[in-house]
Amino acid sequence: MKQLIQTLYNKFHHLILYGIIGSFSSGLDFLIYTVLVQVLGLQYIFANCISVLGGITSSFFLNRNYNFKIKDNTRRRFTIFLTVGLCGLMLSNIILFICIDIMDMNKIISKLLSIVLVVFFQFLINKYYTFKPSDHE
Repeated sequence: MKQLIQTLYNKFHHLILYGIIGSFSSGLDFLIYTVLVQVLGLQYIFANCISVLGGITSSFFLNRNYNFKIKDNTRRRFTIFLTVGLCGLMLSNIILFICIDIMDMNKIISKLLSIVLVVFFQFLINKYYTFKPSDHE
């Protein structure tokens, strides 16, 4: 059993750590969004843009340092990570618009749904593109 667990961990350790880091970053995103919408009364798309950027930034540095441990070309990798994150932001804004304005769903529930739908898409792109080891490593 111990061998099976070790084998599974070795195979999926990036996904597991990405999930842990993503949970933290998504929690930060959600917290910022909730405060901006519920406490400060900001419009939900504007609040989403701010909160997602906070989540993207924390996620990049945590994944860079603790998950993928790829520390070369930081500016280029952050630009790619940010671009992926901004694509996720666009997808998230579309999901929020559909859920809130078309389906009349709660803003907080809609945000949770958007986070879940965007995370897996971003993991695949970041694992296989953003944090792909350089050829010289």
